[in-house]
Amino acid sequence: MNHGLREVTVERIRAVLAQFPEVEKAVLYGSRAKQTYRPGSDIDLTLCGDELDHTLLTRISNELDELLLPYQIDLSLMASLSHPALLNHISRVGVVLYAKSSAPLKACSFENQSHLLQ
Repeated sequence: MNHGLREVTVERIRAVLAQFPEVEKAVLYGSRAKQTYRPGSDIDLTLCGDELDHTLLTRISNELDELLLPYQIDLSLMASLSHPALLNHISRVGVVLYAKSSAPLKACSFENQSHLLQ
């Protein structure tokens, strides 16, 4: 499944994320994960990693902006999400877009529980 993104686009996003060892996993959600996207739909990504913070999120976002993709990337930190409906949506339809290869697949934290997204 390409989620409406060309493979080269996905590879470019993965290459940026791989530059940041703090990123353990990136989970795609929203219309692209549900396969209900339209041309120009944004890319909703939430990042998992114990060492991630908002300063680093800004740096990652800036690097992704430098790709000059024809999509807006809505980036968030899984650990900072608290809206139950959003967490439920991500746990149901989320698709791992990137996972750090040097580390075992870890669970993303959802409020008071942990779900492994594969």
